[in-house]
Amino acid sequence: MHATKVTDDIYQLSVNVDNILFEGLWEIPNGVALNSYIIKGEKTAIVDGVCGWEGVPGQLYELLDKLEIDPKSIEYLIINHMEPDHSGWIEDFKQIKSDFKVVCSRKSAELLEHFYGHTSNILIMGDNDTLDLGNGHVLSFYEIPNVHWPDTMVTFDNLTGTLFTCDAFGSFGKAEEANYDDMLSEDKLAFYEKEAVRYYSNIVAAFSGPVKKAIEKCAKLPIKIVAPGHGIVWRKDPGRIIENYSKYASYQKGPAREEITVIWGSMYGMTEKAVKHAVKILEEEGIEHHVHRVPETSWGTVLASVWTSTGVILAMPTYEYKMFPPAAAILDEMGKKKVQNRIAFRMGSYGWSGGAQKELDEITARNKMNWSFLEPVEFRGNASDEELKLIEERVRELVRAVRSSVK
Repeated sequence: MHATKVTDDIYQLSVNVDNILFEGLWEIPNGVALNSYIIKGEKTAIVDGVCGWEGVPGQLYELLDKLEIDPKSIEYLIINHMEPDHSGWIEDFKQIKSDFKVVCSRKSAELLEHFYGHTSNILIMGDNDTLDLGNGHVLSFYEIPNVHWPDTMVTFDNLTGTLFTCDAFGSFGKAEEANYDDMLSEDKLAFYEKEAVRYYSNIVAAFSGPVKKAIEKCAKLPIKIVAPGHGIVWRKDPGRIIENYSKYASYQKGPAREEITVIWGSMYGMTEKAVKHAVKILEEEGIEHHVHRVPETSWGTVLASVWTSTGVILAMPTYEYKMFPPAAAILDEMGKKKVQNRIAFRMGSYGWSGGAQKELDEITARNKMNWSFLEPVEFRGNASDEELKLIEERVRELVRAVRSSVK
């Protein structure tokens, strides 16, 4: 946990969490930072008080103590987004101070009573509404609905140009004390950008349309610092993370990067042999590629990989007249995340009968994925030399199509 100065009168309280499934679903092998912010004008506000998970409130109080801030002096609790990892602290805070004011959007206010039994001292904020904390710190509020809940807003400090964005422009990855882009090497920044792709594809991807609208709205502000609820603070080059998010949003409908993701599963090694042959061809072609076996590889990792890939290879055996179940499950999740317009090739082994193609077509149609598929290659048992030659032709065709699409 760290308490650091963002800029004049603004401080970050950051607590790292790992060994959990984020949202009860997503693996976070590199952990995640939960960030709150203190703004000290004549009055003091905390932005996104963070969750009430066991141990976290106590760590926040320790960080406040390091900054010599009495929790009882906090007059405003600004909730940009009601998801409990950003608002759950309210229950613990009530035990220390009862007369604080909650600042939130109208839709957030609808949930306050249902989540925390809180019904009083609520200040509703909409676009361009302001709150004056004194000493020049006038806060403006802007609604960015469905990034990624309907209630989401951002808070902008007009004095320092700091934009508090909650889940927007965030990333996975634990925070170090040097939790700022101007204190990190390019290698470390690249790490957080990779974690941002994972975060975006897992948490925000389905709402890429609203993300684009949010970026357009925020572009009108004189932003000097981007301070998200997860990940690092961008104060040297805040435009970098905003531009990254613009790219991530564009990947939804493609084309994405000049990359191919291979998603494969195998029961007895027959499909696996064909996958090794396909990967060899990708290596010969010199195209960036990612290879994931399911169910061994987590959904979050596969989604992050496919989100940046223009091409996809699906390799799985037929299982009980349908797709290999882990492959079907992750494909359906990609559909729900609106991974659209990919160029894809399917191959796989079968025994007595096929059937995988029928379920694949049903999943992609139901989710309106609009993927463009090359002619599949199915083989009975092990692939013959002739079938391996067909797989090679299809893989090279896929590489050409990806490169043509991205250019």
